[in-house]
Amino acid sequence: MTSAPELHTLSGAYAAHALEAAERDAFERHLTDCQACAREVDEFLATLARLGAAEAAAPPPELKSRVLAQLPTVRQLPPLTTEPDGRPAAVRSRLPRLVLAASVALAALFGGIAVQQYQQAERARTETARLAERQASFAALLTAPDAKVSSSSSGGATGTVVWSRSRGQAGFIASGMPALPSDRTYELWYDDAGTMRPAGLLPSGNGAVLLTGALRNAGGVGVTVEPAGGSERPSGAPVMVLAFT
Repeated sequence: MTSAPELHTLSGAYAAHALEAAERDAFERHLTDCQACAREVDEFLATLARLGAAEAAAPPPELKSRVLAQLPTVRQLPPLTTEPDGRPAAVRSRLPRLVLAASVALAALFGGIAVQQYQQAERARTETARLAERQASFAALLTAPDAKVSSSSSGGATGTVVWSRSRGQAGFIASGMPALPSDRTYELWYDDAGTMRPAGLLPSGNGAVLLTGALRNAGGVGVTVEPAGGSERPSGAPVMVLAFT
């Protein structure tokens, strides 16, 4: 059983549902008397919600839509005429060719769709694995005994930084930040007592990244707008600053 002093270190693990039943029950009893831990739990839950929203991805187009999009490229058959006895004219001579043509057309259509589906499935698997790895890394950071959270909002944009001195690591989650032109990107920086140290890129206004480089004695994180590919030093004033408090 976790001792009372150590209960204060379980806020992140509790929010991430990473506690065993006995520890969870003990921590919930602790929450009734500890406003500091209750506040930390609320912050971690809000961070996890932002992380989940940042990782949301739209599903690929439905198969029906792709098939319907191919219909204009399929040639329509001419109307059949009838012979005096009422039978369709030249059916016997034309049917094999029509069946063959239709078979080839369908094979090409559905073969192309199958290839498309395979490629999309591979991309989806790769993306899923990447997101799962990122979420696992964030979960490990959130459940560190000394994990802390800080958030800042401005004009509908929200930035959240999670950090752990014991792990020497920090992560950043952004939502609602304005979209940038293709030749610009958001860059993250560690604030080393006023000296900004590159900590990774956040190409879009929504997403979650683990900051690159060691946390060391950084006092916070800044976000600037830089040329695509990033800069060695900030080229302008930060659009967001979050202190490690």
